[in-house]
Amino acid sequence: MTSPRTSSGSPTLRILAVVLFNLVCYVDIGLPMAVVPVFVHQTLGYNTVIAGLAVSLQYLATFASRATAGRYVDSRGAKPAVVIGLATCTAAGVALMLSGAFPHRPGLSVLLLIASRILMGVGESWTATGAILWNIGRVGAERTAQVISWNGITSYGGIALGAPVGEMLSHLPAPFGGLLGVGLLSAVLAFGGLLGASRYAPVPPMPKGGALPFGQVFWRVFPHGIVLACGSVGFGAISACLSLYFSARHWQGAALALTVFGVVFVLVRLLFSRQIGRQGGLKVAVVSLLVESAGLLILWRSTGVLSADLGAALTGAGFSLVFPALGVEAVSRVGPQNRGAALGAFSVFLDIGIGLSGPMLGLMIQSLGYGPMFLASALFTGAGVGATVLLRGRTRPGVA
Repeated sequence: MTSPRTSSGSPTLRILAVVLFNLVCYVDIGLPMAVVPVFVHQTLGYNTVIAGLAVSLQYLATFASRATAGRYVDSRGAKPAVVIGLATCTAAGVALMLSGAFPHRPGLSVLLLIASRILMGVGESWTATGAILWNIGRVGAERTAQVISWNGITSYGGIALGAPVGEMLSHLPAPFGGLLGVGLLSAVLAFGGLLGASRYAPVPPMPKGGALPFGQVFWRVFPHGIVLACGSVGFGAISACLSLYFSARHWQGAALALTVFGVVFVLVRLLFSRQIGRQGGLKVAVVSLLVESAGLLILWRSTGVLSADLGAALTGAGFSLVFPALGVEAVSRVGPQNRGAALGAFSVFLDIGIGLSGPMLGLMIQSLGYGPMFLASALFTGAGVGATVLLRGRTRPGVA
């Protein structure tokens, strides 16, 4: 059964109708975020390496499945990809619930937890990629930047909403508390999203003619992807190291600084995403990366909480539009038949930038301390500025 398109007079409302499925997916991602490491380490008794692996497996699965998800969207359509993604998220919630049901059998419990993390990573890539391409089909390719921006808002918003709810559930008594309760809520939300997605009208996939091998698509988006990876290092520094930085300086308020980062990130996307269409993606990327670099440099030289909060705010403001600004340019380098593959290939660089920055910056902290770590992150972002300037030069009229 299908339903009529939502509010045909408002492209934004039509975007919101589908992007809600992405929100459901990322609430599910946020729910166990603060619970899984504690459960593995304290309840099951495994060491911190296994606890960390249980967290990172999701991101490895997302990385590994992006190419398949993108190519599926191009060949079969966006709605089926979202349905598959949400079904996979539902299975991940069930596996998480079962893991919480066997705390006295650590081997079985951790295997179910690993299965849940892998399924959630696959569900994330299929749901997010499908939601973006579904919305582009609903409102037109000229609104690609707006579509990507809203997807990002619901992604970070979903995690911010899910994480405290999951932590609260983890402290409740059985049968609705602990990891079992978190998994149950995760499965119910994803299944509800699956039912909702099945009722919306699909958009047809592009004609098959003109499809490129994924390797060719990857190399076409590679220059923009490298810039994205450089900009993502700053985000990785904030998300992985800011709390540790505050603790090492004996400062209070790390949670507030992270909140400031997230709030400013969302506000900039809401208020300025239309500038990508008006000014061009590469120009917006240059300005964004410069602002992000400034924020990281302030963190490098911070002498107190207020300056650190300002640095976090500027880093969030700068990073906010990097993905949609560069994503619009990257997707435009391939034909409409390859948008899904291009988006999947481009997103890989976000995974690389964030995934590699954690251990890399951790080693730097051990050797040099927190200040130089933020300086190094700013240098990576600055390299992204230089690379974007070169890209702008290559894409001007008359330049080969």
